[in-house]
Amino acid sequence: MQEKHGITNQKKHRITHIQSTFGNTIITLTDCSGNTKTWSSSGSVGFKGSRRSTNYAAQATAENVARAAIQLGFKFVEVRIKGLGYGKESSPRGSKLGGLIITKIRDVTPTPHNGCRPPKKRRIR
Repeated sequence: MQEKHGITNQKKHRITHIQSTFGNTIITLTDCSGNTKTWSSSGSVGFKGSRRSTNYAAQATAENVARAAIQLGFKFVEVRIKGLGYGKESSPRGSKLGGLIITKIRDVTPTPHNGCRPPKKRRIR
């Protein structure tokens, strides 16, 4: 597999799962099989309360995961983003600032096709 940064080893290629909610951002680095290698969240980095849901907290969390990934010897990552939170755009930026090379970004946020069945109509006597 030839990349623009040189030849990549398939063992070195990992997946970064970013779950971005309105209250927190959780980032998990896995191998291709789905085994967790390292993880971090905005709360574990040190942000508490409403500051946990900010763009800056998500970026700092991504940099924390990127530093841990580089120490494990990983360089190339594929990013999968899930959720609608504030860290959706700033998390990949933090991974890049942390030293990781992003090969692909995918949005895997689940969208309902038609949703759940609505409750039956209320009857008043």
